[in-house]
Amino acid sequence: MLTLDQINAAASVLAPVIRRTPIVASRVLSETTGHDVWLKCENLQRTGSFKPRGAYYRIANLTAEERARGIVAASAGNHAQGVAWSATELGITSTVFMPTNAPLPKLVATRAYGAEVLQRGATIDDALVGAREFAEQTGAILIHPFDHIDIVAGQATVALEILEQMPDVGTIVVPTGGGGLVAGIAAAMDLLGKKIRIIGVQAADAAAWPASLAAGKPIRAESMSTMADGIAVGLPGEVPFAHVSKLVGSMLTVSEDALSRALLLCMERAKLIVEPAGAAGVAALMTYPAEELQLEGRVCVVLSGGNVDPLMLTHVVAHGLRAAGRFLAVRVTIADRPGGLSTLLNVVSASGASVLDVVHSRTAGKLALDEVEVALTMETRGPEHRASVLTALGDAGYAVVRQD
Repeated sequence: MLTLDQINAAASVLAPVIRRTPIVASRVLSETTGHDVWLKCENLQRTGSFKPRGAYYRIANLTAEERARGIVAASAGNHAQGVAWSATELGITSTVFMPTNAPLPKLVATRAYGAEVLQRGATIDDALVGAREFAEQTGAILIHPFDHIDIVAGQATVALEILEQMPDVGTIVVPTGGGGLVAGIAAAMDLLGKKIRIIGVQAADAAAWPASLAAGKPIRAESMSTMADGIAVGLPGEVPFAHVSKLVGSMLTVSEDALSRALLLCMERAKLIVEPAGAAGVAALMTYPAEELQLEGRVCVVLSGGNVDPLMLTHVVAHGLRAAGRFLAVRVTIADRPGGLSTLLNVVSASGASVLDVVHSRTAGKLALDEVEVALTMETRGPEHRASVLTALGDAGYAVVRQD
């Protein structure tokens, strides 16, 4: 188990190189939960996530002989960048295994930080197999993304900063993959004698922790299909599990819709670019009633990363708009006569919706000779407004088919 001396040692080593990330207030989440909510912006950390904390401290503790052998790691992107940057800062050669579907910006950034990148398999777990084989063949030191006491000690420094910035914090909500971050935060609070509620959050479609905690040991997840690649870890680590099973109050899951809505909220309301994994804590506050979350006192939500592929960001924003009731796509059959389309668009305009796209087709489906199908994409103000737009179209005599 982690000791306070180890956490303090990590803080001392990291102080000259790691940013002290800000916390910002979230009025919308405070109003939603009835608690004072603040966001810990690790998305603004070096390399765009909390990962360099653990990676740098682990690598800094290597002996001269170990450093000479080089290091190897496996990651979908954030740990990869943290390891590459840390190794370059410390003058050590690094090799990183990444899944074949790793986001291109993370892949490019990892190379730019100085690592040799090799791609292996479709998941972090597949890449980790490749990294272990490489370590055995070359003698390179494996820098595990979460399952090492030095990694957990480095991540625990997030908790020290939170206590400095929010001395009266009562609840901390943490995105959770392998468990290094939530384990470190929970351990630090416990060792400092702070009675703080810690909540871990996973993507529902890649959640190994609930079953693992129920079984009393790490259990591999049955499925791994989520946009939140940063927390898509199939098997929790032994070191994090020892801490999480003892110290973390709840481990929750959130849907893909919730993740996309959370990312959208961070971008629109907090003006922060956060990746889906990094927004998992925000998604939990938007999904569960405050009573079910059992929030205590002031709440700090860790935004664990901000390395999002611009192409994915476009997709996720659209997904979030749809999930938030602000995006409506329909197909409507109208008469094929002059003014038919104009009349339809007048109904939409009167309802207050904004038309984003119109596709006019005379060959779709089973249309009669005097009919045309119109595909409309509209922006609405929320679920109630979306419903009123549909009602207005129906009242105007149009047969509407929603395209969800």
